[in-house]
Amino acid sequence: MSRPGRDDSPDRLYTITGGRTGTGPDNPFDLVTLVVAESEPAPGMQSEHAAILRLAAAPTAVVEIAAELRLPVSIVKVLLCDLLAAGRVSARHPRKAAVYDPDILEQVLVGLRNL
Repeated sequence: MSRPGRDDSPDRLYTITGGRTGTGPDNPFDLVTLVVAESEPAPGMQSEHAAILRLAAAPTAVVEIAAELRLPVSIVKVLLCDLLAAGRVSARHPRKAAVYDPDILEQVLVGLRNL
């Protein structure tokens, strides 16, 4: 059963990644990693790479890129590793929030329980 508008057959996905399925242990990408394009798409570039560079003109999460391209996250991670190795994108994790005050968290929990 296939979904309309999607062509995620194994053959197509294999072709997009050049047969690679993993990204290695030093992969800096997870679902919330922000990707920022460091260059514009170049003529003759693989269409998926060019689309990623256009999407990442502003900081964009890996999961958002995968959703926009309608590709599995694992495939997008392989493509992002290609672009990172070529210096075309940079990756950064979102800033972690400041240390939470336990009293405020307790008040929020009490408020939620009262709903």
